[in-house]
Amino acid sequence: MNDIYIFELPIKVRDYEVDAEGIVNNANYLHYLEHTRHEFCEQAGLSFKEMHRLGLDPVVSRIEIRYLRSLGLGDTMVSKLALSRRGPVFVFQQDIYTPSGESVVKAIVEIVSFENGRLSRGEKLAEAFKEYLA
Repeated sequence: MNDIYIFELPIKVRDYEVDAEGIVNNANYLHYLEHTRHEFCEQAGLSFKEMHRLGLDPVVSRIEIRYLRSLGLGDTMVSKLALSRRGPVFVFQQDIYTPSGESVVKAIVEIVSFENGRLSRGEKLAEAFKEYLA
């Protein structure tokens, strides 16, 4: 773990998130990552509902994910994120850890911004999150 993260969220595995083997289905990690981004935005003062009301719609354009360890029913995790920008693309480095600090998932999530239904350079979104951008 490092100190680049700007937000973290504790999450507990729920029974419907595990498969027949008793481990978290790989698709659920995408939900954990998305939930973390939504909670971050809300904590930063701009929920997805509010962004949409303002005509801003961030959309995932690419996800790269590495699965390093499985979690099971009742396990807890800490989902962390860092945010940077590369031109019109907002890059979330999102990592999930066990409470003891063992890596579970490492992901890079790229987001583009639509403003009033059109792909944009993301200036309004950058302004909204300027204090968090690396």
